[in-house]
Amino acid sequence: MSRRLRKPPCRVPAIFRCCRTPPLRKRRCRNFGVRCASGWAEACEKIGQNAKKTRSAAQAERSRAGQQGGICVNIYTASRWGTIVLGTALAAGLLSACSAAGAKNEPDREAQQSVKGGTEDGAGKSQSPFAGDSLQSTVEQKDGRNVVTNPTSIHVVVNKNRHLPDGYEPSDLVVPNVPFSFGDPENQEKSRMRKEAAGALEQLFAGAKKDGIELYAVSGYRSYARQKDIYDYNVSTRGEEETAKVSAAPGTSEHQTGLAMDVSSPSVGNALEQSFGDTEEGRWLADRGQEYGFIVHYLKGKEEQTGYSYEPWHIRYVGKELAEAVHASGLSLEEYLEESSLAGGQ
Repeated sequence: MSRRLRKPPCRVPAIFRCCRTPPLRKRRCRNFGVRCASGWAEACEKIGQNAKKTRSAAQAERSRAGQQGGICVNIYTASRWGTIVLGTALAAGLLSACSAAGAKNEPDREAQQSVKGGTEDGAGKSQSPFAGDSLQSTVEQKDGRNVVTNPTSIHVVVNKNRHLPDGYEPSDLVVPNVPFSFGDPENQEKSRMRKEAAGALEQLFAGAKKDGIELYAVSGYRSYARQKDIYDYNVSTRGEEETAKVSAAPGTSEHQTGLAMDVSSPSVGNALEQSFGDTEEGRWLADRGQEYGFIVHYLKGKEEQTGYSYEPWHIRYVGKELAEAVHASGLSLEEYLEESSLAGGQ
């Protein structure tokens, strides 16, 4: 009676089990770590060796493919992960493109702010480029008077309530090369202006002439002493109340800054009269002066803000940027440079 053999504990798949008669000697299989018949163990070793050769060949193939810049994946892996890899590459490309576009557009945004003349404060609110020239930040109390702290600035505001420092006199006064309504301008104090303002006045007169407009300069810089003589004369002939409407007390005249010039035309006999505002020359000056950095300071309807009656002949140099901003706003210079107005980004 034949005895049924017990199946040895070898893990070799059945298709590889070629020996059906178990040898008497057993040993441990190096590949699977179990004790089995020697025949099956030898079969296991052969399978293990073949597997190692296969793995070595695969590794060598992957290495060659990697050196050639390829990606060693089998068809199944490629089909499974191809979409993810492609999506990742596309996402990376989009992010890179967005970053490049953002970096390219950032200077454009800064340029736009520069053109508008505004910046943003910490709260993200627009801040005017003239905030440092506000009425409140450019004055201090001295001997019971409000004295301006920026007398040399082209944006300085001088009026009945804002005095120039005692003894102030511009250091760069020159005579602009424009026609005057009086003779010998080189020896006349009133023919002078500060150098920058004088150059701008020359350009304004040239622009007017090109448009067929004939202008004459009448009165520019006035020293403290000359302003005192004018003021005292007006008080003696008109009275103090009327004088206050048309003439500044010494030390409070815009003419003393060297940034103002009274202008007229032959159409009104070169006189300084309100009717000048209704002439072609007066209208041109009011509509085009800002292109050269000038404003008509004492506007009609703004007497309460400026402290003076309407003077269409009195132009004040403030620079092109501020002149264009003030003209576009329709405000007087005093109104425009109020902190409340500048806080709105004007």
